[in-house]
Amino acid sequence: MTAHARSPRAAPDRPDRRDGPDGLDEPRPTRSRLTDPRITAVGLLIETVGGLSARLATQYAEHDLSSAEFEVLLRLARTPGQKLRMSDLAAQTQLTTSGITRVVDRLERDRLVERRACPTDRRGSFAAITKAGLARLDAVLPGHLDLVEKWFTSQLSPAELDALLRSLRTVRDAVRPEATAGAGS
Repeated sequence: MTAHARSPRAAPDRPDRRDGPDGLDEPRPTRSRLTDPRITAVGLLIETVGGLSARLATQYAEHDLSSAEFEVLLRLARTPGQKLRMSDLAAQTQLTTSGITRVVDRLERDRLVERRACPTDRRGSFAAITKAGLARLDAVLPGHLDLVEKWFTSQLSPAELDALLRSLRTVRDAVRPEATAGAGS
């Protein structure tokens, strides 16, 4: 067989290609792409978030809260006026509007949150944390802060933590600009 009549399966002169299941050449990631530091950066971030989330979720469950319920209570408690429009609450969490409705329904059933009508828009409503919600959050926070300290903030020097917080805000604001929606209302 001459060099021109070579089978497409061989393709020895094309290291970025491999044989697919149908015998045709398919692209193959190059080693430099597989070891690209951007892949490492996002992979480490995802692994870190996953590990921290699992540790924190266990502690929330001890207080009969899901991670989403804790996040909603915390966001409401930290917002001026301790209330947010439902649409802003959905934007600040990683929940859809129907997902945030289900979470607020559960919290409302447990009297941790209440819905309030928007005085300027009959179609809109606010979710507001109740005294019971603040009390539940107050019960969760000591253990939460202990875990955050043990598994996150104590792993970094103060300068590293400041730099990380600035960097995370920069990236968050780029990929989720809606995440601060309603925070000033």
